[in-house]
Amino acid sequence: MKKALIVVTNVSKYENINRPTGLWLGEVVHFVDELYKKGFEIDYVSPNGGYAPIDPSSLAKEVMTDLDWIYYQNQEFLDKLGFTLSPTEIVPADYEIIYYAGGHGVMWDFKSDKNLQKIASDIYMNNGIISAVCHGVVGLLDIKSDKDNYLIKNKKVTGFSNSEEYELGLSDFVPYLTEDSLKERNAIYSQGKNWHEFSVQDDRVVTGQNPQSGKAVAKKVLSILNTN
Repeated sequence: MKKALIVVTNVSKYENINRPTGLWLGEVVHFVDELYKKGFEIDYVSPNGGYAPIDPSSLAKEVMTDLDWIYYQNQEFLDKLGFTLSPTEIVPADYEIIYYAGGHGVMWDFKSDKNLQKIASDIYMNNGIISAVCHGVVGLLDIKSDKDNYLIKNKKVTGFSNSEEYELGLSDFVPYLTEDSLKERNAIYSQGKNWHEFSVQDDRVVTGQNPQSGKAVAKKVLSILNTN
């Protein structure tokens, strides 16, 4: 059975303001739907395991697509988000793909999680694919390709842009900016138009810029598998 591992946040609130956050629903839905159609089995993991909150902003009627509504009414899917696996339950050799979904919550729990870094590194070293979208790319920041180098050093990547963060008015309320952090790791950052689908592939690392890019990331991931 082909298997993929989806990483989601446990963080439900901004650290410094009374504003809810969590997983951006569409960033999971539009990625996993492409994989489900290809017969993948999908597991969901979070830094602490258990409940993965959904950012209420991602459920706004202006944001939700018809596909989002289908998944939001799917009890099996929602149960998987309610009872995510913990990193200690994951056997990296079981997975061909790891995908970090975004939502602002990840800014507080993805970057420093060494257990998830080890899982991602093991999947990659086993000829698997590391992928991420939007803020989820911060999960890649501290993954090492060896003891001295970060995985994304000199790799072409994208992720949530500074200009999109400024447009939301949230740049002062996140602990760091995604675009700046990627550049600090000497990744080769590029971006498309704000709020338009944009994804980048470099070898077996695939990243998407914003919530509109989950499907594009999935298609590039599947293309890699078809050529291997």
